[in-house]
Amino acid sequence: MLPGAVGAIECLLEVPADFYGARVALICHPHPLYQGTMDNKVVYTLARAMQELGIATLRFNFRGVGKSAGEYAEGLGEIDDAVLLANWLQAQFPGAALCLAGFSFGGTVAAMTACRTNADNLVTVAPAVGMIAADAQPEPSARWLLIHGADDELVAVDVVKRWAEHLPRPPEFIVMLGATHFFHGQLVKLRRLVVEKLGSSESD
Repeated sequence: MLPGAVGAIECLLEVPADFYGARVALICHPHPLYQGTMDNKVVYTLARAMQELGIATLRFNFRGVGKSAGEYAEGLGEIDDAVLLANWLQAQFPGAALCLAGFSFGGTVAAMTACRTNADNLVTVAPAVGMIAADAQPEPSARWLLIHGADDELVAVDVVKRWAEHLPRPPEFIVMLGATHFFHGQLVKLRRLVVEKLGSSESD
């Protein structure tokens, strides 16, 4: 349990055996009002991908989810808490590069959090654009990877693509063929893609 703006936040810190202090990641889960938790399978997949690369990960439950205090705060309070946790994570591992990641609602939270932190990498999976009032024009300086399913039934890929193309710093946009919003049957492919992209970003 870590301190948040309105009370304690339930978190899970996982440090891989081969962690050598180079990178840490904060991972944000889907919408709190639609059963989103830090145990969501896409969030778990993102964590596994990063740990495969030797990155320590911090997952957490948004306000009002699990044991976290408070209640849903329209995305704005969730961004505040994510910023606090990102800063905490970097304080625990001085000198480590920060990666922010998120799925669906958590993807937009991660994108906005990246604008208020010194993140080096940003990974958003099927970001639910338009669900947060502040998410119209995020302008993070982080290297940004956006992955979206071609068959997303909840957040149309064409809508997200148009949104991304008009951002001040457009992300690298990858469309996964055959993938739905929750990446049913595509989680292994998603994990391998994240490993490939984040691994290459470290060597650049």
